[in-house]
Amino acid sequence: MSKRDYYEVLGVDRGASDRDIKKAFRRMAMKYHPDRNPDDQEAEDKFKEVNEAYEILSDAQKKAAYDQYGHAGVDPNSGMGGGGFGGAEGFSDIFGDVFGDIFGGGGGGRRRSSVQRGADLRYTMDLTLEEAVRGVEKKITVPTLVGCEVCDGSGAKPGTSVKTCGTCGGVGQVRMQQGFFAVQQTCPTCRGEGTVISDPCDACHGQGRVEKTKTLSVKIPAGVDTGDRVRLSGEGEAGTHGGPAGDLYVQVNVREHAIFERDGRHLYCEVPISFIDAALGGELEVPTLDGRVKLKVPAETQTGKLFRLRGKGVAPVRGGGAGDLMVRVVIETPVNLTSRQKELLREFQQTTDEGQKKHSPKKDSFFDSVKKFFED
Repeated sequence: MSKRDYYEVLGVDRGASDRDIKKAFRRMAMKYHPDRNPDDQEAEDKFKEVNEAYEILSDAQKKAAYDQYGHAGVDPNSGMGGGGFGGAEGFSDIFGDVFGDIFGGGGGGRRRSSVQRGADLRYTMDLTLEEAVRGVEKKITVPTLVGCEVCDGSGAKPGTSVKTCGTCGGVGQVRMQQGFFAVQQTCPTCRGEGTVISDPCDACHGQGRVEKTKTLSVKIPAGVDTGDRVRLSGEGEAGTHGGPAGDLYVQVNVREHAIFERDGRHLYCEVPISFIDAALGGELEVPTLDGRVKLKVPAETQTGKLFRLRGKGVAPVRGGGAGDLMVRVVIETPVNLTSRQKELLREFQQTTDEGQKKHSPKKDSFFDSVKKFFED
């Protein structure tokens, strides 16, 4: 399979300067870097292709041979000289060399790399139960650090460049030896960075990053619950010296509801019922998240009785059918009775006292148990 033109791979013309070639490589390498494209074989192949192109075009001797003879001029098997790509070792060394040159990292692992991934951020989003069950899209405002556009994240004033520290040679540490003893310390000049900025960018003061408030649109899927997280890749803090940005994690918190209580897939609610309806039976209007439904209550219903409305719960975000709505009826004692109502209740009480075991089996059984407890 024939190789693509190296200039085409980097997206530059044949008259491009060394700086333009280096800048194009950094942009392409960041785009196809394996850390940004996990389990993506196509991106990994392009990343290798970009590295191979830069290895040739960044070397004056290899570039001259390539410009004159094409790929044959840099192929070690062609008999025309040329350096060759060097396989897996070149894959890592080239990437380290260019970022060591641009950002102060280490060539071939000998120098300290100051290119670091940005920090992850967390944002807590409060949702109503309805929003959590149905899903919602919301805009959020997040303060963060972004790459400086003026210096392209390098920290150096435009027209200047980051220099390798002359004290430590870019390693970030200095070695002090006294007799048989040697001590390594953080370089006092670059403070372990391996690079120094003699003329810092005015916009970011040499940091390569500036504070900015971003407004993002977040889609919350249906069925989320408190503790669930939505990950926004690359929306965290910008990395140092052009490193990849971190991620933003949106943490979900579902507020308490006035009517419903959620337990996983199921919803629970309490519905008050008069003792007349509980005794004689009746029909209740019960609230659900989709509107009101009718619930038939059989005669002689006791307080605390649970009724299940299937499919009226929550469909979990991780899949599966909707849960159920569990309705607990609570018998309400009448208040503000008139004299006539009290009189009627006393008459009713007299009729039930004559056959207590028949009308109040739980009450009679309970007091029998209490009596037996004290007798024992």
